[in-house]
Amino acid sequence: MGPTRKRDLLGAAVVVAIAGYLVVLGAYRWFPPITLLTGISLLLVAAAEFGWAFHVRAKIAEGEIGDARGWLHPLSVARSVTVAKASAWVGAVMLGWWVGVLAFVLPRRGGLRVAAADTPGVIVAAVSALALVIAALWLQHCCKSPHEPPEDPEGVLE
Repeated sequence: MGPTRKRDLLGAAVVVAIAGYLVVLGAYRWFPPITLLTGISLLLVAAAEFGWAFHVRAKIAEGEIGDARGWLHPLSVARSVTVAKASAWVGAVMLGWWVGVLAFVLPRRGGLRVAAADTPGVIVAAVSALALVIAALWLQHCCKSPHEPPEDPEGVLE
């Protein structure tokens, strides 16, 4: 399993943003109100992943990986990488969705009261999704062994 590539996440976010805009274009009148709390769950997951990333990073730096009491089990690190990869993809898809919704509501907020009321909630949700992507990539980075070679020394993958 290789590292999650940022360009793949960006591609997914762009595709979902375009599709999301088209969905919103046709179905916005049936949407429930978008409040400031709409995207907060993504922000909570991002905060948890940031915290876990710093914990994992500290344990790896101290060499406290193994079965000893108070040490971090290697399977926990492997599971953390899996969670980080999944979270990065969820965050990218949700970021694309909220960018698509934002592209719809921003130009219409002057003439459509509902769009004006939804704009702050959409912005919070988009920022929360971006925070999840960043936290997931940071967690994935923190799970690397200190003895691992660089991901792409010759720049072949970028």
